Amino acid sequence: MRATRLVHVAVGVAFLALAADPAVAQTRNIDLITDLNQTLLYAAIPITVLVEAILIYAVVKFRNKEEPEPTQENRRLEITWTVATAIVLLFVGFASYQVLAVEEVGNPVPGDEERVEPTVSEDLEGAAGPYESENEAVEIELRAYRYGWEATYEGTDVTTDNEIRIPTDRPVYIHITSEDWLHMLSAPDLGLKQTAFPGEYNTIKTVAYEEGSHQYYCTEYCGVGHSQMNGEFIVMGADDYDTWLSEQGSTDDGTEMDSEASVARPAA
Repeated sequence: MRATRLVHVAVGVAFLALAADPAVAQTRNIDLITDLNQTLLYAAIPITVLVEAILIYAVVKFRNKEEPEPTQENRRLEITWTVATAIVLLFVGFASYQVLAVEEVGNPVPGDEERVEPTVSEDLEGAAGPYESENEAVEIELRAYRYGWEATYEGTDVTTDNEIRIPTDRPVYIHITSEDWLHMLSAPDLGLKQTAFPGEYNTIKTVAYEEGSHQYYCTEYCGVGHSQMNGEFIVMGADDYDTWLSEQGSTDDGTEMDSEASVARPAA
């Protein structure tokens, strides 16, 4: 009776986990990551329930056995268990690859011939521009320094310190680099994380769905001011973003950003 109750509890917890609604996705990155987590959860729950049920059955059935006997060889069971494990691993690997291969989630966006030239201030390797079909794409150059972040917006001399503004429903390319040593941008709410290397760019891509404000910070220890190296991601409606950028003195002639124009940085 006790074993039956425990099995029922395990099944009930599994159904509660399946019924829980995930949080609203803020970006395509989070959407893909959440979908992967849910897929793996759906696969893990029946396996967990099965293993726990077998374990509980064995504990209850043999709890009073005074002289335990060694297990007997069962080749069919061993083959079945090995094949089942291999199938589970293949499923996890395939599901993960389907998400990690998407450029919004995987490693830095690679450059290819179908992309336009990235709008950056230095001739360094690693930057990747939008596809030619992404007419409304936004590019931002994000420069890490001890101990802060400076964002420069494509086609303008507009810069913001420790603040990154992006529009909703448009592809956003962020070209990350560093002025001194290793830093790392991490914005968990938006599913963004990438290293800032000196002397090269790392480009990450996202598409935001919801307006809001989200914290970002450095997750690569970089010195005594590391704990203060954080900022705010502000996701705005597309029209509000255009208005804000225009009010900051943006240019509309398509010229490259002026890397010399920047607001005063806080003291390190």
